[in-house]
Amino acid sequence: MSFTSLGLAEPLLRAVAEQGYDTPSPIQQQAIPAVLAGRDLMAAAQTGTGKTAGFTLPMLQRLMESKRKVSPNRIRALVLTPTRELAAQVGESVRNYGKHLPMRSHVVFGGVSINPQMMATRRGLDVLVACPGRLMDLYNQNAVKFDEVEILVLDEADRMLDMGFIRDIRRILALMPKKRQNLLFSATFADEIRELATGLLDNPAVIEVAPRNSTAERIEQLVHPCDKANKIALLSHLVTSNNWQQVLVFTRTKHMANRVAETLDKNGVSAAAIHGNKSQGARTRALAGFKDGSVKVLVATDIAARGLDIDKLPQVVNFELPNVAEDYVHRIGRTGRAGAAGHAISLVAADEGKLIKAIERLTKQNIPCEQVAGFEASRETLDNIARGIGAPLRKEPRDPSEQRRAPRPQGQGQRQGAARSGNNGGNAGANRSGNGGKPKPQGGQRPAEGAGKPAQARRPRRASHNQ
Repeated sequence: MSFTSLGLAEPLLRAVAEQGYDTPSPIQQQAIPAVLAGRDLMAAAQTGTGKTAGFTLPMLQRLMESKRKVSPNRIRALVLTPTRELAAQVGESVRNYGKHLPMRSHVVFGGVSINPQMMATRRGLDVLVACPGRLMDLYNQNAVKFDEVEILVLDEADRMLDMGFIRDIRRILALMPKKRQNLLFSATFADEIRELATGLLDNPAVIEVAPRNSTAERIEQLVHPCDKANKIALLSHLVTSNNWQQVLVFTRTKHMANRVAETLDKNGVSAAAIHGNKSQGARTRALAGFKDGSVKVLVATDIAARGLDIDKLPQVVNFELPNVAEDYVHRIGRTGRAGAAGHAISLVAADEGKLIKAIERLTKQNIPCEQVAGFEASRETLDNIARGIGAPLRKEPRDPSEQRRAPRPQGQGQRQGAARSGNNGGNAGANRSGNGGKPKPQGGQRPAEGAGKPAQARRPRRASHNQ
């Protein structure tokens, strides 16, 4: 099957060809005709299978065919995403595929000045790609209204629920016309997603192109047992001895991401960290350096597990295993994309035995385990991995800045919405526009990471908008 057989208009087919694509992926083959037919859609596919083009192309065609004019402060299509990086990626796809169409689009998220975003939305837009928190900031300042939305897309809906955006999402839905087309894309069909879909979608087409929580078949997975104190040295050895030129490394906390990147840099391996406490400029520069080759190792927390789209990324390393087994699937899904081969290596210490066993149960596969000469693990580490013991499994995020915030008091939405302007997409300590770049505490000063107090004892937080 080719894109020409899906019913797409000539300007879109030309843009697709200019991007170098000629054969649609399975999710595109099924989603594009359903969206073009005007149906609501509930679609699940593992990461890297082309979901973005699966809704961007038919969405642009539907807007082109309706021929409605853009009104000031209004938008015709809204795409909601959980993270800055994913919003930027979707925005780029909209620009690339819509380059031959007379349409205006824009991307809005926090961590940058809100003023240019207000100017763009007040002119009116055909397509707005947004993170929920910044979008509500714009709404509270009367810069955008939702009463003329024709198409709504929830991208990575499961991640948005995980991050606590459901309150903002429901508020946005209540402001939209009831007659519209709704597209829900998710990595999985978790029970929470099905519940959301029940109230959102009208007789949707349902597409699922990969088994739930499966890992890409072309990703070669491997575990290296390693004592915790030797992990950074082993990572440095793997990068240099294998002459890796592009490696995405995942840690559980921002503190460890910084530590790993700084140590690698001191050892002569160009590295940068990307996480919610980094300013948007620093995140953009780190990602650009990683893509152009000036940065070999990009060290990231799980905020980047779904928002990064890097062509032909060869290696992913789990420096620390995630506390939630499903996040392993999203992490390693950064490699092996679009049919390319990929490698995923996990450095597993003595306290991570339970975590690796939970991952194997979830993915229904045994991951090969191999010692690295000169970095052999202790007997305790090997025993814990073999027996699946170690640190207890945790339901909540380990990083306290990723806890959900308490709901805002009634009657304070305008004031607090303005206060968190610029914080859509970073953790609560992230730099805010209009605040001199200084972190601003919310609900009391948050203790430093690893400051002894257990996460569940801290005040609950609403999801950070800078993820």
